[in-house]
Amino acid sequence: MSEALLDHATETIRVGSKSFAAAAKLFDRDTRRSVLMLYAWCRHCDDVVDGQALGHNTTAPADAAAQVERLRNQTLSAYAGEPQSAPAFAAFQDVALRHAISPHHAFDHLAGFAMDAADARYETIDDTLRYCYHVAGVVGLMMASIMGARDAAVLDRACDLGLAFQLTNIARDIVEDARVGRVYVPAGWLREAGIPTADVAHERHRAALARVAARLVDHAEPYYDSAMDGVAALPLRSAWAIATARRVYREIGIEVKRRGARAWDTRAGTSRATKLRLLALGGVDALASRFRKPGARPTGLWHAARHRATHAVGA
Repeated sequence: MSEALLDHATETIRVGSKSFAAAAKLFDRDTRRSVLMLYAWCRHCDDVVDGQALGHNTTAPADAAAQVERLRNQTLSAYAGEPQSAPAFAAFQDVALRHAISPHHAFDHLAGFAMDAADARYETIDDTLRYCYHVAGVVGLMMASIMGARDAAVLDRACDLGLAFQLTNIARDIVEDARVGRVYVPAGWLREAGIPTADVAHERHRAALARVAARLVDHAEPYYDSAMDGVAALPLRSAWAIATARRVYREIGIEVKRRGARAWDTRAGTSRATKLRLLALGGVDALASRFRKPGARPTGLWHAARHRATHAVGA
């Protein structure tokens, strides 16, 4: 594995996701390398479809659907073992083949970007969760594969954590997304709150929008809870990293809810001191998970298996 590829992946996560970058440092060396490589590919694909650079400065390309198709073809090429000139795809090829990441997972992820390219709309929370699965839940499945997880129940919990992360991201970024024409909040929730879908970003709706955001944050909670049962199956260093990431993202949702109507004055995040505190608590969670007996997954949570039964996605 080229050190240049690792440097590229490290810089990508440093700029693209400060929240996950902090937790990623806790992985053992080999796992961390693979996690960074996978993140670099995910970030690159997202940026290509959104016309961004490391998650910033959205100028969606006019040919977004064609860009998604190009990403699919490049991903097929990577799985075929063909030489890759693009650093993100060289990184993905290394990690996907090394850890036998299912091509279906990769193409499920790209299907999420296709939803953005098609300007998909989300009427119900199930519709929003379907999007969350593609852009984040399936990333949890790929990350779990890197950490050696193969048991279906553990993979379900990894997917749950991805869903929780994305619900938190949606709540944090509602206004920023709406300004570029992206609304992931269920349209039915917006109607109930008296917010026109085309007017989500307007300041006069902030109080009502805060209640919608709080509803999203609350909806993420059972997924965060479910994810903890998957931590017990991971190696200790990986468990520490994932438990810390869980606490950091959950804290962002708590901050969005605490701010209320001022949640979008500045982007909600966690301070360095808070991250250090959550890192320590994540360590406690990881150790406690060694003595935790996983229970049954709560009923009523959105499940990828049900989605697969009714939607054709992937290659």
